[in-house]
Amino acid sequence: MLPKPRPVLARRLVVVSNRLPAERGKSSTGGLAVAVQAALEQSGGIWFGWSGHIGEAGAPPHIVDTGRLSYATVDLTRQDYEEYYNGFANRVLWPLFHFRSGLVEFRRPDLAGYLRVNRHFAASLAPMLTPGDLVWVHDYHLIPFARELRSLGIEQPIGFFLHTPFPPVELLRVLPNHRDLMEAMCQYDLVGFQTEGDLQGYRDYLVRELGAKDLGGGRLLAMGRLIRAEVYPIGIDVDVVAENALAAGSSRLTRRLLESLRDRDLIIGVDRLDYSKGLLARFEAFEKLIEIYPETRGHVTLMQIAPPTRSEVPEYLEIRRTLEAAAGHINGRFAEFDWTPLRYLNKTFNQRTLAGFFRASRIGLVTPLRDGMNLVAKEWVASQDPNDPGVLVLSCFAGAAAELTEALIVNPVDRLAITEAMQHGLTMPLVERQERWGAMMKTLRRNDLTAWRENYVRDLGAISAGK
Repeated sequence: MLPKPRPVLARRLVVVSNRLPAERGKSSTGGLAVAVQAALEQSGGIWFGWSGHIGEAGAPPHIVDTGRLSYATVDLTRQDYEEYYNGFANRVLWPLFHFRSGLVEFRRPDLAGYLRVNRHFAASLAPMLTPGDLVWVHDYHLIPFARELRSLGIEQPIGFFLHTPFPPVELLRVLPNHRDLMEAMCQYDLVGFQTEGDLQGYRDYLVRELGAKDLGGGRLLAMGRLIRAEVYPIGIDVDVVAENALAAGSSRLTRRLLESLRDRDLIIGVDRLDYSKGLLARFEAFEKLIEIYPETRGHVTLMQIAPPTRSEVPEYLEIRRTLEAAAGHINGRFAEFDWTPLRYLNKTFNQRTLAGFFRASRIGLVTPLRDGMNLVAKEWVASQDPNDPGVLVLSCFAGAAAELTEALIVNPVDRLAITEAMQHGLTMPLVERQERWGAMMKTLRRNDLTAWRENYVRDLGAISAGK
């Protein structure tokens, strides 16, 4: 369990992420953006990353100053985008870190592009740094970033937080350049993970493959450097989500949803359109629900919201075609003139609208095959009506399962287990639903977004103080 946050050090913070939020300075974006925004506003500093645009090579960073906070972005060339982002990050590291080694498409030009962009990012950021800065780097796109900064003489504390799972040693060795990548990762002073399992995978690799010494207390001596590695489960702003859900309950879109349901129970899933999310198994489990429990026919609706992502990557085009076919099959088999069992939406809704949809649902269905944390699970819980909460069905392979143990935990590979959990949730007595929900809310408040941010930044600052 994480200690109670203490005041963070008054040091300037520099955050580095692959992308910056589209609406900079606004809090309507996702969890990472909200947490980073708050940290930077507290300490002052820089948020650095890719602009999201394709441009010419050698263009200087674009800097926007807003009070104590500066947003610094660089463009990628078309070659950089294809090799660094579409290629190595999303066709090698993403599938590998989500335990899908069969989908890894390793190409040396993509690796070269990945290293080149990290080098370019580091060279662009280094002149902006001052000696007292704390540098906080985010996610798998930027694993070599610290090494590139060190090569430029940057000695400030540099931390890294991985938002995805971290694979075990045997799986990581599928990567041809695994040793080089992990040696580069040793240039960070503080490495943070979502779960104990992820931390264990990292520790095992350093000890078994790099000959590191585990000094205990989260400290490792590897490649001649002292590294601290800890678990920092990312949370949500519980009160904001709950307030959004309550307010959205009377919104136009939520009213339209409720009117269309006509008192039917709603099962809801909200996921990026990604093969790691287990959406096909989810559809098949729902089909089994209305097949073997006839009382659900005409009385239960599954609404799956799945915004498209990475549409240039072939695997994502394939999963979209597969899910469209599965949705058509289920509706063709079971639909009636006044009831469509499965609503499949490839579109995006804002956080407030989703909170209203969550509150209107009886079951939250979060069944990824592998996930780093999955904040949707936490947002769904925080959105519920305390007097009549629904039931969360949660994959054992989502990081959130380590905290939300009162959910109905399922193995997403077992479709019938998902079916049975949905039926259990639909028939669960009110008292049990309230007890489960109340216990999960206590966990969400204890490990909220503020605790995640402040604990990490405090620990990174303590490194520079020699603590």
